Amino acid sequence: MMKKIMIIGCPGSGKSTFAKKLNQITQIPLYHCDMLYWNGDKSYVSKEVFVQRLNEIISSDQWIIDGNYGSTIKIRLEACDTVFFLDFNVDVCLSGLESRKGQVREDMPWSGSDEQLDEELYQFVLNYNILNRPIVLELLNGYSNKHIKIFEHRNELDEYLNLLYQTFIQ
Repeated sequence: MMKKIMIIGCPGSGKSTFAKKLNQITQIPLYHCDMLYWNGDKSYVSKEVFVQRLNEIISSDQWIIDGNYGSTIKIRLEACDTVFFLDFNVDVCLSGLESRKGQVREDMPWSGSDEQLDEELYQFVLNYNILNRPIVLELLNGYSNKHIKIFEHRNELDEYLNLLYQTFIQ
């Protein structure tokens, strides 16, 4: 049974949307790394504060945490029992970024009509599968004791959530 879940993947892959749906089905408390790291004025907390916030969450009995934040990924990997990796191609992720522009988002302390796709994030997404994906896959290979589910297409997410929902309503 899943109790401590981390969701990772390229920006725009739908981590937060998947996390929200997973939370609705399982009722496991949901936390977004972006909400722990960023302030409403687009400044960020120190790494010490961020790690302290994460440690408080991961010491609890159940959680869903979505977000990458490579400097803390090992902390979450050590503590979780389940990992979902949204391993989508660049076009899907860029489309995801475009579709959320101007949307109010629960996973960020700021969002809305003034949100723009900045060049740094755009470049990060363009390079994610080349630079970051191999690191993530190598890390995951070191945690064979965890339940790891890798999704390569959005329809796989939907199918998984539908099956999970059927399990929970019975």
